[in-house]
Amino acid sequence: MKQRNRFLFDMLDQDAPDARRDSIYRAGRPVCVHEQGIAAVVEIPFLKQEMKNLFLHPAKSEVSKSAELVVRLYGSSIVRLTIGGGNSISSDAHNPMLEWDPSLKQEALRPVGTESGWDFLDEHGKTRMRIHTKEEKPEIWSTLQPEPPQTFDAVVFPDGKTAVPFMAYDDFFPSQSESFSLGFVERDDAVDRWVYSLHAKPNEKFVGTGERFAAMNLAGKTFVLENTDGLGVNSRRSYKNVPFYISSEGYGLLIMTSAHVRLSLADVSTRAAQAVVEDDGLDLFFIGGDSIEQVVWNYRRITGFPSDVPVWSYGTWMSRMSYFSADETRTVVKRMREGGFPCDVIHIDTGWFEKDWKCEWEFSTTRFPQPEAYLKEMEEQGIKISLWQLPCIAKDTKHYATAQNHRYVAPKSEHVSLGSNFSEVEFDGNIDFTNPEAVRWYQSLLAPLLELGVAVIKTDFGEVIEEHASYYGMPYRKLHNLYALLYQKAAYEISRQVKGPDAMIWARAGWIGCQRYPLHWSGDSACSWDGMAGSLRGGLHLGLSGFAFWSHDVPGFQGIPSFMNSRPSNDLYIRWTQMGVFTSHLRYHGTTAREPYEYPEVADLARQWLRLRYALIPYLAQEGRKATQTGYPVLRALIFHHQDDPICWSIDDQFYCGDVFLIAPVMNSTGRRDVYLPAGEWVDFWSGDVVSGGIWLKDVAYSLALLPVFVKKDSVIPIYPELVQHTGQMEKHKIRELRFDATYLGFQTSILGTIIHLGDS
Repeated sequence: MKQRNRFLFDMLDQDAPDARRDSIYRAGRPVCVHEQGIAAVVEIPFLKQEMKNLFLHPAKSEVSKSAELVVRLYGSSIVRLTIGGGNSISSDAHNPMLEWDPSLKQEALRPVGTESGWDFLDEHGKTRMRIHTKEEKPEIWSTLQPEPPQTFDAVVFPDGKTAVPFMAYDDFFPSQSESFSLGFVERDDAVDRWVYSLHAKPNEKFVGTGERFAAMNLAGKTFVLENTDGLGVNSRRSYKNVPFYISSEGYGLLIMTSAHVRLSLADVSTRAAQAVVEDDGLDLFFIGGDSIEQVVWNYRRITGFPSDVPVWSYGTWMSRMSYFSADETRTVVKRMREGGFPCDVIHIDTGWFEKDWKCEWEFSTTRFPQPEAYLKEMEEQGIKISLWQLPCIAKDTKHYATAQNHRYVAPKSEHVSLGSNFSEVEFDGNIDFTNPEAVRWYQSLLAPLLELGVAVIKTDFGEVIEEHASYYGMPYRKLHNLYALLYQKAAYEISRQVKGPDAMIWARAGWIGCQRYPLHWSGDSACSWDGMAGSLRGGLHLGLSGFAFWSHDVPGFQGIPSFMNSRPSNDLYIRWTQMGVFTSHLRYHGTTAREPYEYPEVADLARQWLRLRYALIPYLAQEGRKATQTGYPVLRALIFHHQDDPICWSIDDQFYCGDVFLIAPVMNSTGRRDVYLPAGEWVDFWSGDVVSGGIWLKDVAYSLALLPVFVKKDSVIPIYPELVQHTGQMEKHKIRELRFDATYLGFQTSILGTIIHLGDS
């Protein structure tokens, strides 16, 4: 639909065909407050609005409805506002997006009347919310325009000091609004969607919202948080949407819903961070913290902390679309080992079934004739096996009749095909994870594979479900985004049951809570510099949205210009490998060959970079463990450590790897780029030179062998000082410390430089 540049249309959809069934209500001035247990309840009238031409006016009949806003307090940094269909406290027990940290308890909140309205005080006497109801006395000199309408005028103080005001008066004149501080739209006399608006300052910046492929600062943009097949990493579409953002003003906002959300961050109105939530209730968590890390930590205390991942997962994953037999993978392992390319995981994509893409959760009897012996053979060589599958049932497969007869797949009135199904296989519906019996059935398909020796299940897809199906537990509009969480939860839990602490999955879709089930990768990026840049942007925003672990397809997934037949260039292969060495997980995957020996001109360089990766695995595992207990991801946007530096709020082509490494990937064929060093003392990883930060290094040149890597001065990291072919060969007692102090004279003279021969040649 054409953008109209008006709140009435671009947010309230009043130019849509179904708008004739809508009634719009705008919040008025609260009329009373009372205590409900240890929470507070605010009674708010909502006044009906009528559209005339391009404007909204109060209905002549002055039709109003009343709703109760429940205000709850959790600890020292979280204030929760709930209104409408989701205001039942008991419903939290059945919300799969919530996983409360045991230390996070609801605390008492006391409303106190003031001259201007009400203050809501915690047990320490701190104001955590303020509602203004006093009517200002205007100075009347003209009656050309009516006086402004009543509005919901409030400020939330999530941590008792950071002020987050609602945008109370976002109007030119009373009938021309750019946002509503609070309101809802009824359709056919039932609440259909809610709107709210917070005040956005002129220089306020926003980050997060899931795997966003946009620039770091999201101010001035509007996004529809609706999971879909991204079909790349360079559009507004996203596999992983999370209705949670962080503001440079020192707060985070979590919109607790599984419904579609249209989020406009200082865009439709440049002075409003507003949203339309397609739900019958509105549930907002205002999250404070002294740092971005603390805001994310508090978010995880509400929605769950990431589980840890096994050490072997930090090794190299080798894949393509696809290996088609046990013998083919044997050849890959043989050549990787003979070539000295360390590797821990072989991923078999769509080719392990009897027919490519026809997922039956069983090995082909012709191409993988003895799967148990095969898996044991791979294990003996230090190789874990990862298997692709998807949550869809294809016609003419072994499980089709069972799935249909037992309603494991939701009945539907229309068929909607998958958006990126590259095969001729016709899928006939998604497994209905709202049906407990379907969950158990699905887990019964995975369990034998895991017990046989398969290490990882790739939970591909999950972003798209069929709109015209009848799901067991909830309607499509509430299930669509939530589906990824239910799907990944089912796969992870059976993996945990079989594998114990070695459990993990490899997932693409995401929503609130999916961070609990690592890990997630960026999806189908293009084999291009902009594909590389888009992947990194997505990973940085995802790390700001609660996820700890993240990976990507090296060196891009689909060929350019030929999807299946164009190979990535040698320099892209190496530059993307270099970036991957410093991300939490490193997987090669794509539509053509990805093994380093298939790129003979740069194979020696690839080997050296993979050896560096393995030397850093003790450090990566350390940072991974830290990420499961704090608010940090492994791959970090610079603002995690430099939130007071406005430059860092716009940098999305550099990142921290854990606490100490600052990485500036080279994403062009020239080998040149600008590098920003934030405040502090930095050690050049290659030369050992110390550089004072707060500066730009302009147009620096790096040969294909190197990229800009800096380390915080005086850092100490664990490294593995010997060459290995896989992590199973690592012995804990051999781990050494590498110090970046006055004794560090550069890479070539360090322990690493004696075993890894990177250089300018």
